[in-house]
Amino acid sequence: MKRWEKTVQTDLLVDLKGILPEERMAEEEGEIHPLGNGGKVTVYPESEEEIAEILRYANTHGKKISIVGGGTKRGFGGVNESADILLSLANMIGIVEHTVGDMTLTVKAGTPFKDLQNALAAHNQKMALDVNWPGYATIGGVIAANDSGPKRLGYGSSRDAVIGLRVIYPDGTIIRTGGKVVKNVAGYDMNKLFIGSMGTLGVISEVTLKLRPLPKYESLVLLRFPNGDLQEIRSFAIKVLDSMMEPVALELLNPLLAEKLTGHHQYTVAISFEDNESSVHYQEDFIHKIQPEKSQIDILSQKNAQAFWDQFYQIAPNGAAKFTNTQTIEAALKIGVVNLDVLNVLREVQLLQDSHPISILAHGGLGHGLCQVIVKGSSEEVLSAIQWLRNSVERMGGYVVVKHLPLILRQKIEVWGKKPSHFFLLEGIKNKIDPNGILNQGRFVGGI
Repeated sequence: MKRWEKTVQTDLLVDLKGILPEERMAEEEGEIHPLGNGGKVTVYPESEEEIAEILRYANTHGKKISIVGGGTKRGFGGVNESADILLSLANMIGIVEHTVGDMTLTVKAGTPFKDLQNALAAHNQKMALDVNWPGYATIGGVIAANDSGPKRLGYGSSRDAVIGLRVIYPDGTIIRTGGKVVKNVAGYDMNKLFIGSMGTLGVISEVTLKLRPLPKYESLVLLRFPNGDLQEIRSFAIKVLDSMMEPVALELLNPLLAEKLTGHHQYTVAISFEDNESSVHYQEDFIHKIQPEKSQIDILSQKNAQAFWDQFYQIAPNGAAKFTNTQTIEAALKIGVVNLDVLNVLREVQLLQDSHPISILAHGGLGHGLCQVIVKGSSEEVLSAIQWLRNSVERMGGYVVVKHLPLILRQKIEVWGKKPSHFFLLEGIKNKIDPNGILNQGRFVGGI
């Protein structure tokens, strides 16, 4: 570190000591993190008031702030190595209010997702979200990224689960959006402004969510297609979607991912059911009746189904994990297309894998159109693969967002793709709320 940079960093520490105790601040040491999005000084506030003071200081003195929860999304967006201040929500943890009878929960944003699910399970309830690395991911980070998994088909997304938020604006103003009851229809739905905004408009400090009862029974049907006929898979998916069945997931796994999870190198449809036991078995029987003649079926009962999903949620790259310096680069992509175009995306993935020295794990929701693709290979091959898929998907009318990639490569591509036609609206909102551009610089669409 250059001498003048060290001086600036020390001055910053001195200023922040008027806000936080010294033991809740840390200087940046060693090399810059390969994923970037760090801070010269890391601060650990324990209240909204402390966060507000930090933001007011940064806003007044022109300091940039990067926000981190569990760190799983550190490689998502942003082209800067380090902001002035890394604001960690690690100490903003715990349940604020749990109204069991109303099935609502208010929780501090830094609380790990898995800790919340474990606490709710004692009351036979859960959050209807499924996310990667639940032991690391925080509820605030999940909401800021509008995260969801294969069970989005039955659960919906973060936008469907959130009732209200408490958010701290860059000028230190603390606001509340939504409410604490499920039937809240007063005024504009401000929640949607912050959900998915990647922390570029404000720091989420509390989240109020609607809950679901734990299902009495759960199972997972794995339907394998040894002949790899995607048209046959399409016909099967249409039959399921047009039926009265209510799977919470209808996810197509590419052969490489299926082999990793099940030991079979075949296109596999994972169909998850959650209900009372008789209803789940009835739906399993329906799948038996409509399964294509040459397909093969396995049914995992509750314990094995949960073990499958536990493994599944640890496939994606984890930005909080220790970064190993290797020649193999890992990228994670979120691809959105019209529902059954998922089949075309996975066909492109296979073509790409057959023609390039790379490894690709991919899956997509046949009922909601979102795909997750993990690419491993050399820097050049990974960037080439991203461009290949982006070109292919844009021809389908879809989009590709890079959710994880080392900083040096994020600086070479457009993580969010082309600016949308409504970009001027997004830019206008950002300029109104954060005119000095202090929050999570460059981590949203178009470099906002």
